[in-house]
Amino acid sequence: MPQPRFLNIKGLKIAERWFVLAGVGLLGAITLAGLIVTIYAAWLFHDLPDASELADYRPATATRVYAGDGTLIGEFSDERRIYVQYEQIPLPVIQAFLSAEDSRFFEHGGIDVSGLGRAMFKNVFNALTGRRLEGGSTITQQVAKNVLLTNESSLNRKVKEAILANRLEATLTKQQILELYLNEIYLGYRSFGVAAAAYNYFGKSLDQLTPDEAAFLAALPKGPNNYHPKRHPGAAKGRRDWVLSEMGENGFLTPEQVATGQARPLSTQDAPRRAQYADADFFVEEARRQAIRQFGADEVNRGGYYMRTTLDPKLQSAARDALMKGLENYDRRHGWRGAWGTTDFADGWQAEALRQTRPPERRSWEAAAVENVAGNSVRIRSAKDDNVGYLLTADAAWANANRPLKRGDLIFVERSSGQYALKQVPRVNGALVAIEPQSGRVLAMVGGYSYALSSFNRATQARRQPGSAFKPFVYATALEGDYTPASIVLDAPISFAGGPNGTRWSPENYSREYYGPQSLRRGLELSRNVMTVRLAQDIGMNNVVSLAEKMGVADDLQPNLSVSLGAGETTPYRLTAAYAAFVNGGRRIEPYLIEMVQDRDGETIFRADQRRCRDCGRAFSGQESPRLDARGEQVIDPITAYQVASMLEGVVQRGTAASARGLGRWVGGKTGTTNEYRSAWFVGFSSDIVVGVFIGFDDNRPLGSGETGATGPVPVFTEFMQVALRERPARPFVRPKNAVFRTVNGIEEAFRPGTERRREQEEAPPEIPLGPQSYTDILRREEEEASGQTPQTAPPPTTPPPPRKEPAADLDGLY
Repeated sequence: MPQPRFLNIKGLKIAERWFVLAGVGLLGAITLAGLIVTIYAAWLFHDLPDASELADYRPATATRVYAGDGTLIGEFSDERRIYVQYEQIPLPVIQAFLSAEDSRFFEHGGIDVSGLGRAMFKNVFNALTGRRLEGGSTITQQVAKNVLLTNESSLNRKVKEAILANRLEATLTKQQILELYLNEIYLGYRSFGVAAAAYNYFGKSLDQLTPDEAAFLAALPKGPNNYHPKRHPGAAKGRRDWVLSEMGENGFLTPEQVATGQARPLSTQDAPRRAQYADADFFVEEARRQAIRQFGADEVNRGGYYMRTTLDPKLQSAARDALMKGLENYDRRHGWRGAWGTTDFADGWQAEALRQTRPPERRSWEAAAVENVAGNSVRIRSAKDDNVGYLLTADAAWANANRPLKRGDLIFVERSSGQYALKQVPRVNGALVAIEPQSGRVLAMVGGYSYALSSFNRATQARRQPGSAFKPFVYATALEGDYTPASIVLDAPISFAGGPNGTRWSPENYSREYYGPQSLRRGLELSRNVMTVRLAQDIGMNNVVSLAEKMGVADDLQPNLSVSLGAGETTPYRLTAAYAAFVNGGRRIEPYLIEMVQDRDGETIFRADQRRCRDCGRAFSGQESPRLDARGEQVIDPITAYQVASMLEGVVQRGTAASARGLGRWVGGKTGTTNEYRSAWFVGFSSDIVVGVFIGFDDNRPLGSGETGATGPVPVFTEFMQVALRERPARPFVRPKNAVFRTVNGIEEAFRPGTERRREQEEAPPEIPLGPQSYTDILRREEEEASGQTPQTAPPPTTPPPPRKEPAADLDGLY
């Protein structure tokens, strides 16, 4: 059978044979190349993202945290981004980025062929001169790269980028693509997106930016580090001015506007800050912890929530200032600890001294070196500006009395009226919590001297013994039973078996004296230990512990008599919240920091107040305003709550916290001092705010003799309340409707109906200290009764009892 002509190679000439063979080879090569391209394309596109996913794309966005008055106090984020919709982006910002990155954005279909050609032409010269090569990428391509691809520099990525750019243009509108770009782009200064950059660089929102500021932001995508406004100010301004000129070329700005913008200096903030308000670090961190427990870390750090908290910035600043001052005053009482370093004044000593850490909250402090000491005349030189001055005479005397200053000592100082005050960072620490008693809103929280030096929050994380600050819960338990504020309890020596090493436990008053029969009110006002133990023994520690736990003091108290004097453990946060029941009519409130949370779409996903108002949606027709139920569980009778509040007002007016008497009426509270002066407390209140103050070392070592609740915490409370009472003036405590009021010993007391009839028998006689002989006799009789022996009558004392002695108002009970 004859072969087809086109395959009959033998009949062809040699040249023709070679031509046919070449054609067959070329066809095979094309076929092979096609196969390779097909395989490469399949491999290249097998993991190519779906551009349609961007229709619902939600980039990681910062959760922004606000105080109750709208002050921005912090951000929680993996990436510091504030997402804004296209309609919210001002036109000058859009025009600046179009001029800098892609002036034909609204004209091309994802790839700008002419722009790519210009970039390739420029790259010839860039390569010859060693400059960075230009990519010629459009905004659409940058979105594809930033959102859907990696940052690898390869031909594969470029091909994918071009394909995805076309898909994006087919899937999204130009406005949607530009919205993604302006929210996703990294602009340095820890800023993702234009809104975050506007805040971090200029402290402004987008609509407050001037054209030259918008031009600077548009100058950053090519290399934020290359145009850092502080490290490279010349390059940053030059790039900004180029963007302004491009905006003029594109008709977005007039020549006059371009010239004006270029003439303005480039002025940015020193460093990005999460918030301009910086007094609430402990509060913000605690809010973050609570938010993560409720919503999860990923949602909090990436979800773009709007979070409104309960913080009152004025009270927060007052709280921080009061606590820092109180801790510094304690530190001063206990002496100068010496210089933190030395220098020989060699070249460069100033730079070395300036590297020493000082509390960021004390920005006025500066490092200095002692140049000369002559008695209490101490000449110093500032490391900051080489200024020479003298320490205040009182400060020099304070330092020299303990560890004398000498030439070369490195110290912290603060300029004061042409002289310098000596400063040192306290080693002691503490906490202050302020809570609204009716709702539980935490108005202020300070967890230590300086968050930068220690982020441990002593308000919420430090469990300590409250000492006598626990006593009001013992008295509340008694008042819930058969006792009244006028009931009489004996303040006399007492002992119990079960002490260490087989000894007996004999609680004592702080004054080491005993005052015989006295009323509950007087015992609480003067923090009588022995009387409190007798009372607790009578009413039963199981009842005391049960009520204290119900009121929220702690969850693990043991029914031991020592707990009646504050031997259990709690935190300032919980103890302060428990005191709220004495002010709000006996209800336990749960303290909270987060008032409301909205997602990035503005939908409310959390509200702290879950109460429902059935009539709030009705139109007004003259009816009475709707009433909401009071918050919290009723844990003690309103009369009991009022009785304790009134007695604690007496602590301030006549008792251990009398140094706070200057705050006026209707302010109460209780001091607390633990054994060996390890912790000092004061929890005080008015009708609208409850404040807990704690001072102690982190390692729980003693504070020093005489460091009671009245010595350190009460002055901190007083200074804070002077500010708080200006916003929330003190007012009378709410009198229970069914209480019976009678005057006892010149004080109006509240009684539960029926109990007022016993008041004549319960009025306290004058307090008479019991002398040493009485102490011995009473103790011997109690021991005889415990052993079953018949008690003997004590012989009359050979000396008259000592005169009545009232303990000083600043003394407090110890256990």
